[in-house]
Amino acid sequence: MKHINTFALITSAILLGACTNTTLSKAQMEEQTKNKEVLGKVLFFDKNLSKNRTQSCATCHNPEAGFVDDRDNGIKAMASLGDDGHSLGDRQAPSAAYAMFSPEFYYDKKKKKYIGGQFWDGRETNLATQAGGPPTNPIEMGMASKETTVERLKENSYYVSAFKSIYGEDIFLTTAKAYSAMTDSIAKFEMTKEFAPFDSKYDRFLKGEYDLTPLEDLGRTLFFSNNNNSCATCHVLKGEDKLGETFTNYEYHNIGTPINHELRAKNGVKEIDGGLLNNPAVNDENQKGKYKVPTLRNVAVTAPYMHNGVFKELKTVVEFYDKYNNKERTLNPETNKAWDEPEVKETISLDELKAKKQNDRKVDSLVAFMKLLTDKRYEHLLEDK
Repeated sequence: MKHINTFALITSAILLGACTNTTLSKAQMEEQTKNKEVLGKVLFFDKNLSKNRTQSCATCHNPEAGFVDDRDNGIKAMASLGDDGHSLGDRQAPSAAYAMFSPEFYYDKKKKKYIGGQFWDGRETNLATQAGGPPTNPIEMGMASKETTVERLKENSYYVSAFKSIYGEDIFLTTAKAYSAMTDSIAKFEMTKEFAPFDSKYDRFLKGEYDLTPLEDLGRTLFFSNNNNSCATCHVLKGEDKLGETFTNYEYHNIGTPINHELRAKNGVKEIDGGLLNNPAVNDENQKGKYKVPTLRNVAVTAPYMHNGVFKELKTVVEFYDKYNNKERTLNPETNKAWDEPEVKETISLDELKAKKQNDRKVDSLVAFMKLLTDKRYEHLLEDK
């Protein structure tokens, strides 16, 4: 990971200044947003905002690895290790890349589905509220409270100056205001182009700057064809070959993911993961075991897969989907044993999973297409994939 010059970034934020008047010109608003982005970048990399000063946002959302936690953590990167050095989560940290495009969590009455939000279960409405969760989570960054987190901010004279310059002189008068300012600035950083460059080979193809190989072209055709498989049902929002596609419709589905027994043996979790039902805003038992459809951007370089990291290879994921329609897909290629039973059976999205069976070449072509969705800065990570 590249070294971040905290002094330079904070100083830039202070020198740039920001207008705190209630009426701002377009130029002033742009300047204020830029100041928040700069401050947010420093906060994103600051390990002092965890109890033992060992973990930052970037620890579990590494910018050099598709904004996921690429540490081994003793469990092959299936879940994140906490600041205390021994606590293990039960889910993968979702990629922060392209997360800005997820709509705020809501229930679509027409579709009769929950949509958007942050985390696998949408329990936080937007990026700012998401950024406020990990610092005080006891198995993540481990700070005792918002108050202690703000005290850490106040230890740093540069933070004090920057927060006052950007958010007003009275920003530290209440914990709530200061903590909210912290999460707001982190969210503003996560909304920059650094998190969503849209410069993959697929994006370049759409602009006429890259020629697909025959295998990639077959994969593209299959991916967008609902007559062949169900990829586009959940992983297309705008339509076939549209610029700015994030490759998720932000809905929630249960695809029958099995328990990750290897992970559970290490973290000691026994209870069933309720998925969307764990969201405090949801009390419908029919949502049990459903998780937000993740973006496929950078999917080829952000293994392992599923919400619990149960599959190591992208090809395995494609074959897992195919098993619902292909009676020949009886074995998990990673274990050479029968596919494990779903953690939650009752709510599997069987209608959305309906498709034609895929042969091996079609499976390979779909993997080849998804590799095309890798941001340019991560293409070197594909070399050993």
